[in-house]
Amino acid sequence: MKRDLDMLMAQNGVEALLVLGNAQHNPAMVYLTGGGHILNATLVKKKGEEAVLYHGPMERDEAARTGLKTSSYSQYPLRRFQDLCDGDRVEAGALRLCEMLKDAGVSAGKVFVYGQVELGNHLSVLSRLGKFLPEASFESDLEGCVLEKAMATKDEQELDRIRRMGQVTTAVVGKTAEYLTSLNVKDGCLVKPDLEYLTIGEVKQRINLWLAESGAENPAGSIFAIGRDAGVPHSSGNNTDRLRLGETIVFDIYPCEPGGGYFYDFTRTWSLGYASEPAQALYEQVWKVYQAITADLETGMHFTRAQMRTCELFEGMGHATPRQNPATERGYVHSVGHGVGLHIHEKPASGANAAEDDFLQPGAVFTIEPGLYYPDQGMGVRIEDTYCVNREGKIEKIAEYPYDFVLPVRTG
Repeated sequence: MKRDLDMLMAQNGVEALLVLGNAQHNPAMVYLTGGGHILNATLVKKKGEEAVLYHGPMERDEAARTGLKTSSYSQYPLRRFQDLCDGDRVEAGALRLCEMLKDAGVSAGKVFVYGQVELGNHLSVLSRLGKFLPEASFESDLEGCVLEKAMATKDEQELDRIRRMGQVTTAVVGKTAEYLTSLNVKDGCLVKPDLEYLTIGEVKQRINLWLAESGAENPAGSIFAIGRDAGVPHSSGNNTDRLRLGETIVFDIYPCEPGGGYFYDFTRTWSLGYASEPAQALYEQVWKVYQAITADLETGMHFTRAQMRTCELFEGMGHATPRQNPATERGYVHSVGHGVGLHIHEKPASGANAAEDDFLQPGAVFTIEPGLYYPDQGMGVRIEDTYCVNREGKIEKIAEYPYDFVLPVRTG
């Protein structure tokens, strides 16, 4: 949690955090500021002290709403630093950042750098920064030992925000199902009232509209893939494909709060009108594994236990898994879950990238999403819900939604 930041910095010998970029759709900056319409900001969090947010003068009110200590870039005019550096813009940028860091009390030690920015420009400035702060080192937190670890557990306010996104998400999934089942059929495909064939691209447009009307954003898009594409886990689907009856549709939706806030992650697999025997059998196997894994969840367990059990169950059904072959593209091909928060994928991890500390501890938010994929057979199935370990220490499914596989359609 955020309250653990200073402890995590001390444990890892980190003197300060430097976060660059906008305060929207920039997880590290959103986490430390709460978000807002603040462009190209610089945040410095020194160990044991309040963060300082440097911002443009036109965004002073937005910056003040963060509740942090703030300072305007107007106090650090780039022209002054260019004059000192004979017009060298890179050196001027480095000297200006040096002054900001010193004013925040940072002149030496390990500094972890975060943020989403134009890499080239900032890389040049950070590379030159050592000239002015030779006793400081600017490093990436590749192991996720400070900010990612803090973000891995959520407080009750964060959990409530994710719960709200769960309600928004499942409501939009419900609207999608209602829309599909309201349409007529022609030549084995869904058609709109004008008798034109409905396409996946048109369904996605409606999903985005319903999300926007509910106060959510969909920055990474959605997966709505049919037939062979459903058999490729992250195929988003072909926008020109028709909605054909009797083929598996993987619908994976992962919207977030406006401005790049907290995400929710959810998947259902549908077949319109009817399901083929192979598809029905595949769905029942995934459903059986989903039930077994969710029944086995325990607070405090290491998340990889769920992955190993998933592999064991699917292997017993005759499917390939990453445990047998990490490069498999048929059968079960991914991990059973991941953390969810300001990133759609964050700690805890359950698969090959899991760390020693990826436990399901209080405040953890994570998905459970077993799936089977056979693109050569034109089908794929995935079932996914997002869970948390709540403040009572109990495993909680964040939002409920039915698990119907076959959606009825109008045949008259």
